[in-house]
Amino acid sequence: MSFPADIGVIDLMMGIPVSETNQEWYAPYLPLLLDRESREAFKMPAQYMFKDIPSLPTTNDYVDYMVGQMDRYHIERALVGFYEQSEGARRARQEYPERFLFDYHVNPNIGMDEVRTIRRLKSQYGIHAVSFFPCGNNPQVPINDKKMYPIYATCVDLDLPIFVNAGVPGPRLPMGAQHVELIDEVCWFFPELKFVMRHGAEPWEDLAVKLMLKWPNLYYSTSAFAPRHYPRAIIDYANTRGASKILYAGYWPMGLSLERIFRELRDVPLKPEVWPKFLRGNALELFGGMS
Repeated sequence: MSFPADIGVIDLMMGIPVSETNQEWYAPYLPLLLDRESREAFKMPAQYMFKDIPSLPTTNDYVDYMVGQMDRYHIERALVGFYEQSEGARRARQEYPERFLFDYHVNPNIGMDEVRTIRRLKSQYGIHAVSFFPCGNNPQVPINDKKMYPIYATCVDLDLPIFVNAGVPGPRLPMGAQHVELIDEVCWFFPELKFVMRHGAEPWEDLAVKLMLKWPNLYYSTSAFAPRHYPRAIIDYANTRGASKILYAGYWPMGLSLERIFRELRDVPLKPEVWPKFLRGNALELFGGMS
């Protein structure tokens, strides 16, 4: 296939491990999960969809371990979550500033306090993006909810892309907050906002493509999908009018191993000229042409 094995990949969804299981990541929305299997048996809330969750070693230095994994698979930079309480995130920023981009995961339910936090993190730590899980907020907040408008406006003001889960969520949560049609209003009202869909947009991937054709500021990342399961509509769009709109994102270590991702990527039927954009170039453009 035409997969370029030596390109410096920019992965727009990775996580700095905090433990062997990383169950700490899911605590905020566990109260929304009502079925016993999700609450008591799963290592991560969408485990029924991910049968081979990566096994992590026991180590006191997950930052160095992660950088080693990135080197192994030619991942030049990774977008990861930034929290001031996270020792790993602070170390990654201080010791490997050229390897990491940072997004802050927002909770619109706390109003202007969250807006002030975004501004402070941008000024103090130089965060690169914001992320939002509509169905995972407690209570849930739809993509076009009025609570999100101050956050969207702040992202425009600070030139921060926002990564938003779209489509039926993996965890067993009600899906209405993430219906893809809700994105239409946001892109209309905020034409300067860089809005990136995460986690597939299924079963509305055809609608996602239609909206990307309509709105210049709307993008799609491949997070949480093994490459063999990339939606056909997304591949077709990338190979035609959407070569600059589809961005690579993995899901390590949350649900997919890097070994599986990069093995399956070789069979994705992208055109040769699309691969550099998909794996790297479109992310560079999204973040302002960083060197």
